[in-house]
Amino acid sequence: MNHSIGDGTAYWSFFNTFSEIFQNGATNLHPISHPPIHNKWFPQGYGPIINLPFKHHDEFIRSHESPILRERIFHFSAESIAKLKAKANEESKTTKISSFQSLSALVWRSVTRVRQLSLDKKTSCKMAINNRTRMEPSLPKEYFGNSIYAVSTETTVGELLENDLGWAAWKIHQTIANYDDKIVRGSLNQWLQSPIVFRMDMMVDPYTVLMGSSPRFNMYGNEFGMGKALAVRSGYANKFNGKITSYPGLEGGGSIDLEVCLAPDIMMALENDNEFMSSTSVFNLLF
Repeated sequence: MNHSIGDGTAYWSFFNTFSEIFQNGATNLHPISHPPIHNKWFPQGYGPIINLPFKHHDEFIRSHESPILRERIFHFSAESIAKLKAKANEESKTTKISSFQSLSALVWRSVTRVRQLSLDKKTSCKMAINNRTRMEPSLPKEYFGNSIYAVSTETTVGELLENDLGWAAWKIHQTIANYDDKIVRGSLNQWLQSPIVFRMDMMVDPYTVLMGSSPRFNMYGNEFGMGKALAVRSGYANKFNGKITSYPGLEGGGSIDLEVCLAPDIMMALENDNEFMSSTSVFNLLF
């Protein structure tokens, strides 16, 4: 399914629904438990057709040359995630920082450190946020389409590295906590007034880490007659230096797998970064 049709929430709902249909069997005609909602939402005064300010497709379609990258899956056990969360909250003297915010802070600091950037450069940790629950009134969970936005936590390289994990995690937490209906609608209205077609080079730079997907998606509960999946991967498309894709760990319980894409020299440096690697573990599929 192309990303122009739906976001991760829509995709996994689609996938989970097909699994549910299969498991119900051909003779068991139960209605699906979460039917998709196809009524498209638009801000007041807009839709369903939006005119784009282009006269030719060359104005917004550009070829993308994929850089040379290395990709690796890093596994974080539930125990390791719990330790990161406890550390981040203790250092920030709070209890509000989530597990994924703590893990994102670790990745952001570690990748930024091994990139060896100038201390005065701006660096950012971008995260894909589901707009459905942020809006007032909220959109249904079953809303099928794209309803996400990339929020950005920003600071200088020097400030990020001179402070601890808790400081970075708290900045990420504040960005996410402050993302509300007003910001969602403001971002949409800004785009509607000056529409653009997003390209890869507009979203990333050498100083960015982008956390995509979600470990909350039901990826391993699907069944199509061949047994449960042993791994989930994202393929080759839309990869760049600093793209991080998150999955639930196969063993569940709050474990997380991160699919990390970096330039080869940066990946090698990350694999030798003690703070980062000490939080990872090897998951044995046989046990």
